[in-house]
Amino acid sequence: MVTSSYPSPDLSPPTHQRDRILAAIDVGTNSIHMVLVHVQPSLPTFTIIGREKSTVRLGDRDLKTGDLTPAAMKRAITALRRCKEIAQAANAEEIIAVATSAMREAPNGRDFLQQIESDLGLVINLISGPEEARRIYLGVLSSMTLDTTPHVLIDIGGGSTELVLGDGHAPRSLSSTKVGAVRLTQRFVHSDPIDQNAFVALQSYIRGMLERAVDEIHSHRRPGETLKMIGTSGTIEILAELTARAKTGIVPSPLNGYEIARKDIDAWVQRLKQLDYAGRMAIPGMSERRAEILLAGALILHEAMEMLDIPSITICERSLREGVIVDWMLTNGLIEDRLRYQGSVRQRSVIKTAQKYHVNLDHSDRVAEFAVSLFDQTQGILHNWDNRDRDLIWAAAILHNAGHHISHSAHHKHSYYLVRHAELLGYTEIEIETIANIARYHRKSGPKKKHENYRNLTSKRYRKLVDQMHPLLRLAVALDRRHIGAIQAIKCEYHEAQKQLQLNLHRQHPNDPCELELWSLNLKKENFEQTYHVQLLPIIV
Repeated sequence: MVTSSYPSPDLSPPTHQRDRILAAIDVGTNSIHMVLVHVQPSLPTFTIIGREKSTVRLGDRDLKTGDLTPAAMKRAITALRRCKEIAQAANAEEIIAVATSAMREAPNGRDFLQQIESDLGLVINLISGPEEARRIYLGVLSSMTLDTTPHVLIDIGGGSTELVLGDGHAPRSLSSTKVGAVRLTQRFVHSDPIDQNAFVALQSYIRGMLERAVDEIHSHRRPGETLKMIGTSGTIEILAELTARAKTGIVPSPLNGYEIARKDIDAWVQRLKQLDYAGRMAIPGMSERRAEILLAGALILHEAMEMLDIPSITICERSLREGVIVDWMLTNGLIEDRLRYQGSVRQRSVIKTAQKYHVNLDHSDRVAEFAVSLFDQTQGILHNWDNRDRDLIWAAAILHNAGHHISHSAHHKHSYYLVRHAELLGYTEIEIETIANIARYHRKSGPKKKHENYRNLTSKRYRKLVDQMHPLLRLAVALDRRHIGAIQAIKCEYHEAQKQLQLNLHRQHPNDPCELELWSLNLKKENFEQTYHVQLLPIIV
């Protein structure tokens, strides 16, 4: 299937090979982490020059409503303000921030993101569980070589655990499961120490929740392969530190590459479940906040290793926040070679979703090509959106007819639902919401404040993007009205004095009058003209 219209990232060396300072922030369920890096595009690589961490416990949510509590939000605001100040003091030219499990699930999570943007001027992108897993994988690949050997990557957070199966190439399996150290402590640990019945319930719950992810890993495991495991996150690092201290009295620095046996994890689980809080705090190297949640985190790790029959785990100190930096470098064309596949992750994810819903890709690809062409030819004239936004209209064009999978009637609304709930990798949650909205408005009425899907766009920037991009998609759909490729190409001529945009339509066949395409364009151009305050003049040439 030809998909030449996809706006592929430019992987050629940048014009200016200047070094730069970036900051990446990970707003997690337990902690807020920031990493400051020195990016060297000429190599290309990055060096970590600073770290910041605050334990804010966003996962301590209201037990009745599930909302983030005022106290937790206040702690988060304080931590994020400090992160921003540190980044600015280091002359970071960009702060890239993502939020994960706690913010995804809390009913007031998106409202809090808006508050952060309003109070601090800091935009935080919500990412899905699989997207979180993908970026964790990128972070690990930035510091460890897997040598084509299959590895299971495990990241145990406060609210979720990510499992990835990969061998240094495209990940074979990405999963995110709602078991995390804070979440499970809050739900199961109600005595100090934990009583045996609660421990058995906790263990059974973890195994049940991990079963699907483990089965998926096994399904992508090739015959005869032996799996190895890499662990990231605070839970696994503290277990490594405690193990090293107990065995040798010395904690390796760096911890990267340190290996722990499953039997050592089991020993820690058995010890931790018998100790009360004071006893856990008495363990050399134990931190106050980690002592509260370590049993649940250690048990998650032990059960995952046992279910996958993996005897040991190797520590990697890079994770999501470093993966955010790698993703930024990929998006900006600074990395290629062994990670080149990641540059097309968005394209492959969109096409996979289109195939899942039996989208007519010949038609959708022509529509996408027209939409992107209109975007390019009007950029800097009618709008000033960038290439990342160009990618969103491409994705919406490919998926605009996905709703036919459910029903022809009101299929634009079904398209919104299917796109919104698709696992589109490489995109943030607000970008997926934007793609879904652009697709939804490819026909019928335009965006209205009373529409729930439009209200879900909490960012004014992305609401404006939908307002300006959906008219382009409507025109693109009209240009392939018969689904036969009657229009070969389009050429825009803008006449500023007359406020006119002449749309020159180049036919595929000289004798085809393209009457149906012209009729459809004239029917749909009103929306475009009202949005951009120009007159559209389609002409067959």
